[in-house]
Amino acid sequence: MKLLQELILLDKKERGFHLITADILRAIPQIKNFSIGMCQVFIQHTSASLSINENADPTVRIDFETYFNKAVPENDPDYLHDYEGSDDMPAHLKSSIIGSSVLIPIQNGALALGTWQGIYLCEHRDSGERRKLVVTVWGG
Repeated sequence: MKLLQELILLDKKERGFHLITADILRAIPQIKNFSIGMCQVFIQHTSASLSINENADPTVRIDFETYFNKAVPENDPDYLHDYEGSDDMPAHLKSSIIGSSVLIPIQNGALALGTWQGIYLCEHRDSGERRKLVVTVWGG
C-alpha cells in the first residue's frame, strides 16, 4: 500500500461556502499513481468545516450560508463563549454540525466524486484566517 500526505494552506476566504476541489487536486498530483484508494481531507480548525455538495450552481452555496445562519444565529444571549466576537460560537457549532473531514474514494487515479460534486471549505467566521488542511491518500 502506498501512502501520501500533504499540508495545504488555503488563502483567506470570506464567510461562506467555497469550492476547493481544484486546490486539493493541485496539492496531490501524485493521485494519478493510485488506481484504487481513499483520500481524506481534514481541516485543522474549529471555526470552519468541510463538506461535499453541488459544484455547478453557485446559488446552492449561498443557500447553505442562508440556512446555517438561520439555524445557528449570532448574538444568542445564551452563548457563554463570546470573547472572540459574535460570530465565533456560531462558527464552532456550524463546524461541529458539518464536520472536520471528508473521505473520497479514488478510482483510476482520480477522486471518485459524482458529476455534480465538489469539496467545500465552509468558512464560518466573518474574517476567517488562512486555513490548513491535511490531505492523506492511501491505496495502490
